[in-house]
Amino acid sequence: MELPQEEAGHCIRVLRMKEGDRIRLTDGKGSFYDAVISGVSGKRCMVHIENREVQPPLWNGRIHIAVAPTKLMDRNEWFVEKAVEIGVDEISFIKTEHSERDVIKMERIEKIAVSAMKQSQKATLPILNGMTSIRSFIERGFDGDKYIAHCEPGSKVLLQDAVVPGHNSLVLIGPEGDFSPEEIDMALKAGFKPISLGPSRLRTETAALVAVHIMNLAGQSRE
Repeated sequence: MELPQEEAGHCIRVLRMKEGDRIRLTDGKGSFYDAVISGVSGKRCMVHIENREVQPPLWNGRIHIAVAPTKLMDRNEWFVEKAVEIGVDEISFIKTEHSERDVIKMERIEKIAVSAMKQSQKATLPILNGMTSIRSFIERGFDGDKYIAHCEPGSKVLLQDAVVPGHNSLVLIGPEGDFSPEEIDMALKAGFKPISLGPSRLRTETAALVAVHIMNLAGQSRE
């Protein structure tokens, strides 16, 4: 088996690994592999797989976060990195009326997610969805419990009190200017429940990460 070019370069140039060295790999689909480097030639690195280990689920239920990306790309990248480290199944980027960014380059996001997956010793790479309109996203549907965090007045429950351990959970996080009243109404009519993340006013990426953490902790609960 030959490693992808980028991974091969990292092994050869950064880790300075050579033929006979042992290495642990993941396919990003739930499995780890114990392998031995069987050959190095230029920028190419061949490995021999000796053992496969399936990583059991680290939490119950699927965790999906949909967020309107911030204007500064490094804040979006920070969120993705930390969300993957904590544990998330799917990340979606949504365009809203008050969005600060219309386009997001997914190649960089995917590289950060892969790095965070390996750093946190996870074997599954989250699904990463590029920018879509909030209307299209809501109309797509979701098989689980749906929540929306917004700043408009009204009755809300804390997310940690709303989320059900083991259930599939989705949380919508808006931009710095919040969702528009029309978008909130659209989400509520589609079955999203209004939730709060606490009394503090949080930045978009912080709010999204808090939501991921709360859902992840609920998913780790054992009854």
